[in-house]
Amino acid sequence: MLKRSIAIAAVTTATALGAGLAAPAALATGTAAPGSAPATASAATAPGFLTGRDLPPHPSSPWYAGRVTRGIPDPVPFCLDRALPATGVWHRTFGTEYDTGAVQVSVRAASGTAAARLAAALERKVAACAADWLRKTPGGTASWQDYGKVVVEEGAHVYGVHTSIPESEPGVSLFGIGRDGSTVTVVRWAEMGTLSQAPVKAFKKTVVTAVNKLNP
Repeated sequence: MLKRSIAIAAVTTATALGAGLAAPAALATGTAAPGSAPATASAATAPGFLTGRDLPPHPSSPWYAGRVTRGIPDPVPFCLDRALPATGVWHRTFGTEYDTGAVQVSVRAASGTAAARLAAALERKVAACAADWLRKTPGGTASWQDYGKVVVEEGAHVYGVHTSIPESEPGVSLFGIGRDGSTVTVVRWAEMGTLSQAPVKAFKKTVVTAVNKLNP
């Protein structure tokens, strides 16, 4: 994988991988030492979040973690448009020196029942993402994979989505959606590539860690 400049990585990522994948430049105001960053005051009541050390290891770069921030990420992560509530939301973005990035979004729902409904809605949204993207992208190709459930707290589910447009590198995303009580989290990992290249086994461990950290 060729190393890209920050500017090129930001443009290529937005085109091929969909909105919401942070390039290193996007983390400039919240970048910490590889693997960790403190939460802001506004996120004092936020759920627990992943650190860079919890993500699938990158072969050539450390992970850089942005701050835990209240609200929905801007731009909204790929596949999650109009799927997240307006309140009770926190997020954290992660980047590398290459084209690999990640984002975690967590939601404090009003109750366990409300959280279960939200988790189910997020799963449906991600499962339908490839087909939805194809309808909006003439000439593109897309596929998805259900990698099954992960045993942790009230449960989690992992999916993969692959998209490609002519004259551009293909993009692959892994999504993990899980719940602990009334708190829901969704983790997206993404880079240039195909589903066969995605680190599914390592990502499942990341999802387990993400759910276990929600309510320490």
